[in-house]
Amino acid sequence: MINTTAWNRIRYGLYAPIYDLVADRVFRRARQLALDAVDWQPGMRVLLVGAGTGLDLPWLPRDIEVHATDLSPRMVRRMQARAERLGLDAQCRVMNAEALAYPDAHFDVVIMHLILAVMPHPERGLAEAKRVLRPGGQLCVMDKFQCDERPAGPLRRLLNVATSAVATDITRQARPLLEGGGFAIVLDRPVMLGSLFRALLAHPTEADARTAGSAQ
Repeated sequence: MINTTAWNRIRYGLYAPIYDLVADRVFRRARQLALDAVDWQPGMRVLLVGAGTGLDLPWLPRDIEVHATDLSPRMVRRMQARAERLGLDAQCRVMNAEALAYPDAHFDVVIMHLILAVMPHPERGLAEAKRVLRPGGQLCVMDKFQCDERPAGPLRRLLNVATSAVATDITRQARPLLEGGGFAIVLDRPVMLGSLFRALLAHPTEADARTAGSAQ
């Protein structure tokens, strides 16, 4: 039986030719709002995880070092072509978000847009994001989340069986995921469809930052 990671690689490869038609205009404003919250500084080293066809790239500053990954080779090819059209020097690589091939404490900012709800094990993806972030680094998340105050009910869990197979998990909760993954949330705002889609900015907790710093 095919595993979730392999299925994600297949289905997003199939989605690649039409992905922009759906995801560009629909999520454009939400992406901008999420990225506007980042405290950008010249020369930052930035990682986009699960970046798809690179729809975040137009909204990034031009004085940063950009690295971007996606599970689907077809998505990565389209992302690289977009970066070249924009004149952006971006290193785009095929990579599993749950096993990033980067050193510890390597990035100033990690961006995870519309990926935590599709990963088979989002806690592993967040652990990797924390590992590659420098002490004091910023995690920028934008995704759909179930209300933090209550878990998904039976009807939503039943519907999730179908949505997870073709698109996304609709039962995941932002704060339990991020705070359980060792992040302190400094901004949490709704950006689309009421509060269904939220943008969050977070930092590794102080204890985690000290541990990462002492390991260098």
